[in-house]
Amino acid sequence: MAMRIPKVRYADADGVSIAYEVRGDGPHDLVRISGVFPSILARAIVPIFNQGDDALVAFARVIVVDRRGTGMSDPLREGSVAPLEQQVADVVAVMDDAGSERAVIWGAADGGQVAMLFAAMYPERTIALVLSNAFARWFRSDDHPFGPPEDAREHLAEVARRHWGDPDSPWGIMVAAPSLQDDPAFREQLAFVQSISASRAAAAATFFAPGNDIRAVLPLIQARTLLIVPAETPLGFERARFLADLIAHSDVETFPGSDMLYPSAVAAMIEEFVTGAPPAPVDDRVLATVMFTDIVGSTDQLAAVGDRAWRADLDRHDAFVRECLAATGGREVDTAGDGFFAVFDGPARAVRCAEAIVVGARDLGIDVRAGVHIGECEVRGERYAGIAVHTGARIAALAGAGEVLASRTVKDLVAGSGITFEDCGVHQLKGIPEPWQVYRVVSA
Repeated sequence: MAMRIPKVRYADADGVSIAYEVRGDGPHDLVRISGVFPSILARAIVPIFNQGDDALVAFARVIVVDRRGTGMSDPLREGSVAPLEQQVADVVAVMDDAGSERAVIWGAADGGQVAMLFAAMYPERTIALVLSNAFARWFRSDDHPFGPPEDAREHLAEVARRHWGDPDSPWGIMVAAPSLQDDPAFREQLAFVQSISASRAAAAATFFAPGNDIRAVLPLIQARTLLIVPAETPLGFERARFLADLIAHSDVETFPGSDMLYPSAVAAMIEEFVTGAPPAPVDDRVLATVMFTDIVGSTDQLAAVGDRAWRADLDRHDAFVRECLAATGGREVDTAGDGFFAVFDGPARAVRCAEAIVVGARDLGIDVRAGVHIGECEVRGERYAGIAVHTGARIAALAGAGEVLASRTVKDLVAGSGITFEDCGVHQLKGIPEPWQVYRVVSA
């Protein structure tokens, strides 16, 4: 094997070290977010997994990321996969550390979910989006006719755990390179690449992360998007077309064969895509998580304790809410009456903040309710507006004392975070055209 010594750097993401490598010095930054494999080290050691990289560095500064729990990045905490919003934050940390203000974001396999969510959350930092073998949801459902059935999750995770890094039966060879499944040398290479890219537990946990579903995010992606699939993989092409139908400025391109390895021809497609057309204009729409809180029965409490005492209680409440926002990365947008309106970069942080506020306010003798939603917002200076804001406010209004309610989109995006929900049914929210399924947060 021809080995190249990678120059590994580390970015700090909330106390976790994320490994990355920078190659090339072209005029365009390209951030590459792989699936569970290959890692930075695997790309350097095994040429077949690195065959298109030299062509990429000819026109771009390529920033390759080892996702949290893979390669040389820190392992997963408590053995569970990080929520997608945390993985997006990891990419932000890498870009900041590498001095990259804007970049082409390339996501492969389950790394494509991270790339798509990044593009929706940070349109101002996304030059363009490239997706290969990507999907919005891995498992099949009534409204998603692709992938294995949901009840096969545990079995598939166990198969991956048992065969990951096994040269006699390497996991995923029929997906990665079906034309090479009978090549003993490649089987050994694939097994080696897997073993140095992730542990068996990390591979099973990461690839079969429960419930990640970002379909609601796709219409909010503003960046020009190129979806790349091998020509001889019908399922891959159908998945790509499904994504393209939901992403506004997108095209699907194929390259010869059935293998998911990326030859120089793919690098040429990406170069033409990145350099051959002007970037799409970025408007003031962003994907944001909104959180609303409100004190329940404030008039009764005021009457019970009097103006001066109630004012002191409110001051303690406000200070506590602001402490919670600071601890979870929330940004206060407005206060109205006895409530707060705040925005977050990710829904799991917002849910945890809301839960902390509700529980902590109870210790202050105050009953608070909260609602969390994620969607497209219009940003006007420091203000946020749009239907997502109204939806979040209406969901909060449904909550009872001590309750945190969340929309279906929030539930779908925080899968794997440890947050549990209880279904509260479908509600027609006042002033909102479409009904929303609402969930009560049981444990955050």
